[in-house]
Amino acid sequence: MTVEAKREENELIFKVAGRVDSSTALLLEKEIKDRLETDVTEISMDFSMLDYISSAGLRVLLTTQKIMNKRKGKLIIRNATGIVQEIFKITGFSTILTIV
Repeated sequence: MTVEAKREENELIFKVAGRVDSSTALLLEKEIKDRLETDVTEISMDFSMLDYISSAGLRVLLTTQKIMNKRKGKLIIRNATGIVQEIFKITGFSTILTIV
C-alpha cells in the first residue's frame, strides 16, 4: 500500500494505492491521524488505485467517519474501483459512507 497525502485549505486529500488489509491498515490509520489537525473539516480518500480493502481497512474508515461526524465534517470516498465498491455494498458500508 502507498499513501499520498496533501492538504488544501480545510481538506485533507489521500490517494491510496494497493491493498488495505490487516498488515497495512494501521499504517493508513497513522497517516490519517498524523495529519488530522483540529481545523480539518473534510477528508477525501481517492481509491482509484486501491485493489482491495479488508475488514481492518473498513474499521479505519469507520473510525475516521466517526471522528468527522463529531466535528460536523465529512469523509468522502472518491473513485472507488469496482471490487472496492462491491466490498462496500456487501458489507453495508455503501449506506454509511459518502461514496462519489
